Amino acid sequence: MIILLFDPFNGAAGDMIIGTLLDLGADEGLVRAAMRSVVGEPTIERVDRSGIRAVQVRAHAPVHHRSLDEVLDRVAESDAPAPAQEMARRVFLRIHRAEESIHGEGAHFHEVGADDAIADVVGACTALHSLAPDGVAVHPLALGRGFAVGAHGTFPVPAPATVAILAESDLTTVSGDEERELCTPTGAALLAEFSTVRPEDLGPTEIRAVGYGAGSRNPPGRPNVLRSMLLSTKDAPGGDRVDILETNVDDVTGEALAYAIGCLMEEGARDASVTPVVMKKGRSGHLVRVICRPDATDRLTGVMARELGTLGIRCIPMVHRAVAERTIEPVTVTVRGKETTIDVKCGWSGGKIVSFKAEYEQAAACARETGLPFREVAGTVEAAARRIFVERGVLEP
Repeated sequence: MIILLFDPFNGAAGDMIIGTLLDLGADEGLVRAAMRSVVGEPTIERVDRSGIRAVQVRAHAPVHHRSLDEVLDRVAESDAPAPAQEMARRVFLRIHRAEESIHGEGAHFHEVGADDAIADVVGACTALHSLAPDGVAVHPLALGRGFAVGAHGTFPVPAPATVAILAESDLTTVSGDEERELCTPTGAALLAEFSTVRPEDLGPTEIRAVGYGAGSRNPPGRPNVLRSMLLSTKDAPGGDRVDILETNVDDVTGEALAYAIGCLMEEGARDASVTPVVMKKGRSGHLVRVICRPDATDRLTGVMARELGTLGIRCIPMVHRAVAERTIEPVTVTVRGKETTIDVKCGWSGGKIVSFKAEYEQAAACARETGLPFREVAGTVEAAARRIFVERGVLEP
């Protein structure tokens, strides 16, 4: 198994993450295309940081303060691969939750809403997608200390948004030795989203490659770089790690259960289900089960307690989950004389598609618009997808 290990001994920022992944061997052409589609051609060059050669990435863009919807639109319009776009979307949702926890609902992004920050997130997610490691681990993240100046004036280091993002994650931190901001909100959100494996869970490893991403500053005596390594290990877990949350309820209506499931999915659950069960004294009840990333556990237990009124929630922590590679492939079909494009979710194994399914919300919208049954719309899309995938040689006929 190949594990990507970040070593942010001097902090992390979006440009440093792209640089270190490019130095490891990420596809520069793919990254350039993704960033170019947001802000224009980036500058990627090798520089010296206290005697260490590192890759510096600069996205040249003016500063704009954008809303979440504006940021997500730019991500969706980028030329990044679909999985990288989805990961970038989740990164900005993390940042948005942090901003709202500090400034209230409707908060705008500030420094992290600038086009260069959008390019950094899209570029970093594209670089990770290009490397395609089996897992990602992050050593303790240096934060810095003191005070810095931002859109809201002088603030303590680490920035409030950085603190909020890390509080929602399972990353560990150290203060670091410098009186300045070492970790930006963008850097924190990217590493929190990338992380799937705890460093202490790794067994014996062999270093296959080392990369260095340069920060913009070049202080004397201390290398301002983010180091990363590709590790080879037979003991490293593949897939990812998830928590399983469970509770039994016997006094909740079907409508309340359905609403709770919707809230849990909106708040970041990977899956949520309700199973009828017979409880003590023969009472009918339901088992509510949620699968989530470890960094979402606290948030989702809060949702379960609020919506279900339950007094106890069982947490089965850090369960290894084998995960197939997933992509989203747009498929264009003609339905009742109108051409429409609907995404198809694909699961891959060994370079071949092993499962695919039309995206529900898009197929349902098409069914409502045309008056056709949902199953007919979904069937039309999936039949077209099958023909396309067989022609490409990625699906067995």
